[in-house]
Amino acid sequence: MRAPLCLLLLVAHAVDMLPLNRRKKQVGTGPGGNCTGCVICSEENGCSTCQQRLFLFIRREGIRQYGKCVHDCPSGYFGVRGQEVNRCKKCGATCESCFSQDFCIQCKRRFFLYKGKCLPTCPLGTAAQPSTRECQEECELGPWGSWSPCTHNGKTCGSAWGLETRVREAGRAGPEEAATCQVLSESRKCPIQRPCP
Repeated sequence: MRAPLCLLLLVAHAVDMLPLNRRKKQVGTGPGGNCTGCVICSEENGCSTCQQRLFLFIRREGIRQYGKCVHDCPSGYFGVRGQEVNRCKKCGATCESCFSQDFCIQCKRRFFLYKGKCLPTCPLGTAAQPSTRECQEECELGPWGSWSPCTHNGKTCGSAWGLETRVREAGRAGPEEAATCQVLSESRKCPIQRPCP
């Protein structure tokens, strides 16, 4: 009588343990779960080791952290490949997106991108472009053009003095750059032939 009862309890215990084993396997390799692409995963913390070529992205919530394996690091992070693990690291405090810890691609609001750095103001010799949040190098200007004819109220005669003008445009700038470059002009007083012919 004891033997059949022990056998029955053993079978019941084995059947009871079967769903628990299946659940543990799903947490470790679960498709669509937070362990996709993981080599080592736990229910509490997510991934701690990823498959080759994937990056380990650690998301923090309060004092807890959860690991997730991703193909590309999210905005605000950049990927660092290592011998043991590839990780997503956070960009600098002023970067919206970056290529590395020291090279920003896009800046957060109120900062301007200049040579991979996000600055609160653009350095001398550059101008802030609010639409792109970048510091554009000031235009390299070409030579001054020729002086215009000396005129007064649109006429080249009939007055003692008039004005002549010349302009200086962007030198080697392309069409997009030339559109943002300011054209310089200067005028000076000049004598006019008094009587008109």
